[in-house]
Amino acid sequence: MKHRTVQVGNVILGGSHPLALIAGPCVIESRMQCLALAGRLARLAETEHIPFIFKASFDKANRSSHISFRGPGLVRGLDILAEVKARYGVPVLTDVHHEAEVPLAARVADMLQCPAFLCRQTDLVLALGHSGKPVNIKKGQFLAPWDVRNILAKLESTGNSRIVITERGASFGYNNLVADMRSLPLLRALGYPVVFDATHSVQLPGGAGDRSGGNVRMASVLARAAVAARCDAIFLETHLNPSKALSDKDTQMPFAQVKQLWRLLSRIDRLVRE
Repeated sequence: MKHRTVQVGNVILGGSHPLALIAGPCVIESRMQCLALAGRLARLAETEHIPFIFKASFDKANRSSHISFRGPGLVRGLDILAEVKARYGVPVLTDVHHEAEVPLAARVADMLQCPAFLCRQTDLVLALGHSGKPVNIKKGQFLAPWDVRNILAKLESTGNSRIVITERGASFGYNNLVADMRSLPLLRALGYPVVFDATHSVQLPGGAGDRSGGNVRMASVLARAAVAARCDAIFLETHLNPSKALSDKDTQMPFAQVKQLWRLLSRIDRLVRE
């Protein structure tokens, strides 16, 4: 099957194009936090010649606890993401949780994301398709790779084939996930670019009681395996000081480690493509 490519801003995912990086904080904690990290990532991408998409959430609507930090909200969050684009010239990805958010987010974001827990919500998936924007579908932890065909059919019914599929682990008993590298070639066989989410794949959902835990030290291990198994992009949530992060502090990679990991992933990618 011919593998499609999807262009997101100045980044092309899939086909024979080199490995891309999707990275940013789990959630926008503040304007200064978001701009500081985006600036560092943008400079890293420029110096290392990384095809880079900045990712951040304006709202984390699926938190374990009602008292958990969710973000600045739709309006303020989109203003901050628009500033990231204008200041650093990088394409921006953000997730939406309701179809009413889609047209507003589409005015700013270069790519819209359907959260894993919501990937079977038909109205949301159709709204994403009708936006005309590239759509990143995060495969639900409860789905087999071949079940993604049904999501693709929903999106394709809107005339939108600018689709990317992200693997982020599968439920493995209680409060645990397993990353099955077999899913990557199975998903790529569907004809669309495939992303591996290295940091969410090491999450322990609800494992810390009122929040999710995780083991970020395993993220680099899984990222290396995923690139060797052949994916089109790596998704990393990163933070300047993960221990102080307001969301997913156990799975966000310290920014200081991203450069070394990327250099290794890039070498693996070149080797696999050869």
